[in-house]
Amino acid sequence: MLKVAGEICGLHAQVMSSAELMLWARVEGLTKGAVPRAVWEHRTLVKIWAMRGTLHLLPVSELPMWQGALSTSRRYRRPAFWRRVLGITLDELDQLTQAIGAALDGRVMTRDELAQEVGRQIGSVELGAKLAQGTWGTVLKPAAFAGSLCFGPSVGQRVRYTRPATWVAALPAPMNAEPATAALTRRFLSAYGPATYHDFARWWGHCGVATARQWIAALGDGVTQVELAGERAWMLAADAREARDLPSQRSVRLLPAFDQYVIGASRHADLLLPGKLRSRVYRPQGWVSPVLLVNGLMQGVWRHEIQGSRIEIVIEPFVKTPTWVRRAAAEEAERLATFLGGTLSLGWKK
Repeated sequence: MLKVAGEICGLHAQVMSSAELMLWARVEGLTKGAVPRAVWEHRTLVKIWAMRGTLHLLPVSELPMWQGALSTSRRYRRPAFWRRVLGITLDELDQLTQAIGAALDGRVMTRDELAQEVGRQIGSVELGAKLAQGTWGTVLKPAAFAGSLCFGPSVGQRVRYTRPATWVAALPAPMNAEPATAALTRRFLSAYGPATYHDFARWWGHCGVATARQWIAALGDGVTQVELAGERAWMLAADAREARDLPSQRSVRLLPAFDQYVIGASRHADLLLPGKLRSRVYRPQGWVSPVLLVNGLMQGVWRHEIQGSRIEIVIEPFVKTPTWVRRAAAEEAERLATFLGGTLSLGWKK
């Protein structure tokens, strides 16, 4: 479970139930509840803001790499943004970020508690109160990138935060930026290659195309250039050699909402869809639909609902599906119902 979570560059965790289903789709024998137990009990996964400033679950053992790479981010270093959103300067943001790390040292706090403590530490209740403003916690993200904040266990509906070094015993220091970005770039290309510079910059969300080009070039002979739909793209050299000899295989998978495969393919999604159907998968406000994946192509969407002991799954294909696809999708649905602990009720929507 942890190995796969690391190999695909973490689990998108905006919706925790989807994060668990990402591993269900990839790990045979995964038991329900294994992911939340790993986060809140065993502390082998950590919930934190990462690439693109979105919530992810990352293996704790790899947190030093992620912290080293995230420390290079300039995503939230735009003075005009902070003036417009919270009416503060970059200096005041840095004050808040530093105080957040000090306040969370050895403690787990709600956002309101954190705002009060930070206000006390910096001697400004008004500035501390800025931490309680905003829907998405944007003002807290620079502290996460600095290695000073991660999520702790909630109390009821109240989200709580702590320091990674407080939450995880004997956490190694963050890697230096250069080896961290090199390790991150290799991990991205391993999971999502072949990829262009634009793909990498868009996925990471903390750098431009020039930086993406620099980070990929830094891998030297470890990467090789290939062609992707008429564009120059890059793969790890070892992966490119292996890919040449791979036989074609049939596969049918039910990928959950926000799945990393679908997110990673977003810029080239039109090549993986049978027609102008992008909006059926990539929906408004950043929502990404569950996908019926056939031989790597997005050939439908699906949904599930738990009704007591019954798991209702409805698959809506985009194209006419042959018998073998329906049979394989039904097996996937049965596997999901077993994972969720219920009896399958499967429907197909025309």
